[in-house]
Amino acid sequence: MATRIYTKTGDRGTTALFGGQRVPKYDLRIETYGTVDELNSVLGVAIAHQQTPTDLRQVLLELSSMLFSLGSDLATPLEPPPRYDVPRIERADIEWLEGWIDRWEEELPPLRQFILPTGSMPSALLHHARTICRRAERCAVALAEREAIGEMVVPFLNRCSDFLFVAARLANLRSGEHDVVWSPPVR
Repeated sequence: MATRIYTKTGDRGTTALFGGQRVPKYDLRIETYGTVDELNSVLGVAIAHQQTPTDLRQVLLELSSMLFSLGSDLATPLEPPPRYDVPRIERADIEWLEGWIDRWEEELPPLRQFILPTGSMPSALLHHARTICRRAERCAVALAEREAIGEMVVPFLNRCSDFLFVAARLANLRSGEHDVVWSPPVR
């Protein structure tokens, strides 16, 4: 018999962390890795969009995999230490993000004004992902004030939002769209 997707163990409003501890579904740790999951899903829409350049799609797929590791990192409390290996976000993951940011910024025109989160559809989707990433970062900061989390989690999310901002600009550039400059409404 095949394993079923439903377990019914969460029917009373709790869920299990990796390691077995049960917490309410509204627990801040659940909110944090749930927001990372939401980010990864929106990133998946950007990856799947037919206008997303192939080379950018490949880099975004790598990020998607890192976000999955971030989710497992957040779903596994540091204390007590897990009895099995858990993917954790490391400094090398942040350096990977920074490497792409630096590479792409060489290709992009300098940014001298605020821009709106629009342009091409892939750009708009990446801006959407960026805002979810910022929310995940806020959740992670709040969680870190209450309990121990991986030391690279918050820096990774901070850098990831920068990465998504630059990726959104690159998506516009590669599609021939210009970044849409913000101009305050005249009243």
